[in-house]
Amino acid sequence: MQKKTVWMGAGAVLLLGALLAWAFAPRPQEVEVAAVVQGRFEAGIDEDARTRLRDRYAVSAPLAGRLERMALREGDAVQAGDVVARIQPALPALLDERGLREQQARVAAAQAGVQRAAVRSERSRAVLAQAQGDLRRTEQLAQQGFVAPTRLDAERLAAQVARKDVDVAEQEQQVARADLAQARAALDVVQRPGSAAGRAFEVRAPVAGRVLRVAQASEGMVGLGTVLVEVGDTAQLEVVAPLLSTDALQVRPGSSVRIERWGGPGTLQGRVRSVEPAAFTKVSALGVEEQRVNVLIDLTSPPAQWAALGDGYRVVVRVLTREAEGATLVPVSALFPLPVVNGSAPPAAEPAAPRMAVFVVDEGRARRVPVVLEARGGTHAWVKEGLQAGAQVVVYPPAALADGGRVRLRAP
Repeated sequence: MQKKTVWMGAGAVLLLGALLAWAFAPRPQEVEVAAVVQGRFEAGIDEDARTRLRDRYAVSAPLAGRLERMALREGDAVQAGDVVARIQPALPALLDERGLREQQARVAAAQAGVQRAAVRSERSRAVLAQAQGDLRRTEQLAQQGFVAPTRLDAERLAAQVARKDVDVAEQEQQVARADLAQARAALDVVQRPGSAAGRAFEVRAPVAGRVLRVAQASEGMVGLGTVLVEVGDTAQLEVVAPLLSTDALQVRPGSSVRIERWGGPGTLQGRVRSVEPAAFTKVSALGVEEQRVNVLIDLTSPPAQWAALGDGYRVVVRVLTREAEGATLVPVSALFPLPVVNGSAPPAAEPAAPRMAVFVVDEGRARRVPVVLEARGGTHAWVKEGLQAGAQVVVYPPAALADGGRVRLRAP
């Protein structure tokens, strides 16, 4: 009886110990995991931007007089040479010497504008010929493997920019000729006032496009040089992104751009044409003064895809600063900084020393693995060393998770 009681007491103690050990044993922590993949890495800068016309032209009154009521309205299409306004000249009783000299000066300025536009057109054609020659030589060297692909892309971009400059120069030459014709006609009205009696002077559009703004639609007196309408070609749009000056230093001409949230379906493609050299101060919504730099972006998507866009529309751009194919990608949410050992940071002589780490799930346990990052994007980071594609890493690791701790995958 006594021996049986001893055995029962010992069994109860063992059972109680087992229950206590089970009760206080660490439980596997529920975690979410994601796979390390091999794919395309992109890092960029997101910013609000707006569209604008590359060139807009203000049609002004070439002489003083009474403006007839205008039939044009915003959005109307006009061709080069179309009549946009009619002005009844104000004919003085005697010829005004001041008005005559003003018109003569206007003609002289218009002639100088034509000459300047012709010089710029010749210069742009010379630049285009040089860019095309450089591109041909670079393509030959690239086929032989002597030139990096980035150099070839830069030469192609330079040729595209030079070709657009030629188009702009030719358009400016056409505008200068139209201004000269208007100035000469106005001078003829001033010199021979009797010939203009009862006949309205016709103001014509310098280029083809759409009416952007009508400054004065009603009939009334206008002075010399008063702006009547603004005309522009909405097919020649560009995007202006005011980036922080610190971000603009990472942007180079030719960088790819994604244009999102522009109001239409899909994402538009663009390319950085230039970064303006001067910054400006802008006050943020929080009242903080920021130095901003305008980055000019050309739309490279087919024009039919963004035909609904107009001047001054709001868009969101993502300027890509780093791109790579076949990179080892890990979610940014899986990274955490390595703890500092002995209260000191690693020496500066070790730039490649791992400063970040992840938890890799291995046979039901979390193993802390240091990693070396090549670059970091918005959602994924490019891992240079420490991980292989296919590994399962813990995303948003709990604060209580330790190296070697047991884990259990959270049910979706």
